[in-house]
Amino acid sequence: MKTGPLFIFIAVALTVGGFAGGYQFAQQKADGVTTIATVNPENKPKKKLLYYRNPMGLPDTSPTPKKDSMGMDYIPVYEGEDDAPDSGLKISAEKIQKMGVKVEPAKLQRLDKSVRASGRIEVDESRMTTVTAKFEGYIERLYVNTTNQPVGRGQPLFEVYSPELVSAQREYAIAAQGIGKLGNAGGEAQDAMRQLAEASLQRLKNWDISEAQIKALAQSGQSRHTLTFRSPASGIVTEKKAIQGMRFMPGEPLFQIADLSSVWVQADVFEQDIGAVRVGQPANIRINAYPGEVFSGRIAYVYPTLNAATRTVPVRIELANPKGRLKPAMFADVDIPVASATQVVTVPNSAVIDSGSKQVVIVQLGEGRFDPRPVKLGQRGSDFVQVLEGVKEGEPVVVDRKSVV
Repeated sequence: MKTGPLFIFIAVALTVGGFAGGYQFAQQKADGVTTIATVNPENKPKKKLLYYRNPMGLPDTSPTPKKDSMGMDYIPVYEGEDDAPDSGLKISAEKIQKMGVKVEPAKLQRLDKSVRASGRIEVDESRMTTVTAKFEGYIERLYVNTTNQPVGRGQPLFEVYSPELVSAQREYAIAAQGIGKLGNAGGEAQDAMRQLAEASLQRLKNWDISEAQIKALAQSGQSRHTLTFRSPASGIVTEKKAIQGMRFMPGEPLFQIADLSSVWVQADVFEQDIGAVRVGQPANIRINAYPGEVFSGRIAYVYPTLNAATRTVPVRIELANPKGRLKPAMFADVDIPVASATQVVTVPNSAVIDSGSKQVVIVQLGEGRFDPRPVKLGQRGSDFVQVLEGVKEGEPVVVDRKSVV
């Protein structure tokens, strides 16, 4: 928060006189700075002491002198001071010019802010493919034998031998040849042979034998000892259980392939911010490996569970990765721009003096007159903060203070 002579002066006034005002200051030695009320000369009759009030403006009074919890003396209030009509501060035009005071009106607007969260790059689960065989067999040869190896769609992965596969191939080849030889035979025999060929063909298709391999088998009429299994998708081999010479059973996973052309960012959004996050919102992603570069994504899912240990809700962001620069397990800084649903009264963040327990905004009452007002704040945005109580729309507030030149 920026500070300057005006705020230092007002902070002293608040410390001595409290937020409610009313304490009478003596003539200041500083050029042009005076309070509205002045101390009566000693030759005037002394006013009647009414009570002592809290130095921080709290609604607490005492008939006798005392100290508050911070060790500050309670301030005496004399007759005629408790209902003073003007408790603001008056500053000369010369002093205002030296301080470089700037004011802006409180605005009614939508409050823009950003929800920030930490996240990590993960594999898009919808783009993962598991390679399995639907029959029992043996791996005769491996073409892809390391994890993290890139593969393309249709690239050979391994060759298998299976007695069941060889038997199905021979059955289909015999049936296909039989249809041609029974061309002049009766309809029933030809139909039976055609049904046998179709059943054998369907079994090969159910075992994920490619159309090209089936076509070659039908043309040659010769079954092959082994068949080549090809990659069903492009991506990176993230898991490889296949070993050359091993026996596999139906349904046993042999390879797992992840398509990294699109990835997920799993962001942990704090509990107090989750109400502003919705599916479809854009998100800006920054990666430490690429400083100064911003990746654009979109929120795809807000998880229905809360992490009780960190008080965060996982949010899934989809992110394009055409060049493969984003690697799984990379850390990410997530920035989600959000805006309030309705217009609210706002002041610039620099206009607020925050003592920790109270917040004050300095309102310009007129030419050279200022009033420190306690305010109740709402949501904070990037440059503005919502004011719930204390300042109305259009009231000019002090937003900038410079050092005396």
